[in-house]
Amino acid sequence: MEKDNLLYFRIRSLRSRKRIIRKDVEKQVRKKYKRHREVWKQKRNIPIIPLEKPYQKGFVRFFVVRDDVKRSKDGDFFENLLKKINTEMYSDTRKFLKKKRKSGRRIYVEKEQKTANVLPWEWDNPKFGLTERERQYFVKREYYAHNKRLIKEYYEFIEPWRFVLRVKPNMITHYKPLDEDLEREYNALDSYLNQHKVIGIIHKNIYGKPNKWREKYKRKTNVRKYFHCRISAEEIAEIFTDGEF
Repeated sequence: MEKDNLLYFRIRSLRSRKRIIRKDVEKQVRKKYKRHREVWKQKRNIPIIPLEKPYQKGFVRFFVVRDDVKRSKDGDFFENLLKKINTEMYSDTRKFLKKKRKSGRRIYVEKEQKTANVLPWEWDNPKFGLTERERQYFVKREYYAHNKRLIKEYYEFIEPWRFVLRVKPNMITHYKPLDEDLEREYNALDSYLNQHKVIGIIHKNIYGKPNKWREKYKRKTNVRKYFHCRISAEEIAEIFTDGEF
């Protein structure tokens, strides 16, 4: 009788077996995700080696502080600020052109380049290092992300005239040696983690579940309502919190 009871408790139900399989898959995904990050760091930390004969590969365009601003008392301040929001653009020629269709014809126009916007997670991040005085030169903007159906925010620099574009040859002076074993392992892990089902497990169990209330609130404001509404996003939030909707 006791043996029969022990045998009964050893037999798992179908639901229990499915749960065990799901947990094993999640453990495997976590293990491969952790190893993927380790291999990526190893690849990134491979030391670069200087070339015996540097060579030029196109041109690079970037921002510098205007001469009159640089000579002013705030020259050092804007030099430090530019280091945090500077951008680089590469081209095969000095003209930095791109194709554009106009009236059925393809024409070449100059590529637009702006300083980098500051994201919300960078705004108060001590590693990014924005000071109180530097924050005064930014304004908060909002835009509608069509792919996620969300209103997103960023901070834009309001005085871009203080910087001008400069072009110089893009010289290749160093190279990073290729580790075949690391590359092979990284590609295999990357191929596994980019599977559709695995991506869902990563977003749900590793990145964390999203805030459903916030997602529901932001999805209520579609593109047409958002762009044709004259009240601000803060007033919309107050309306939802007051229960008028």
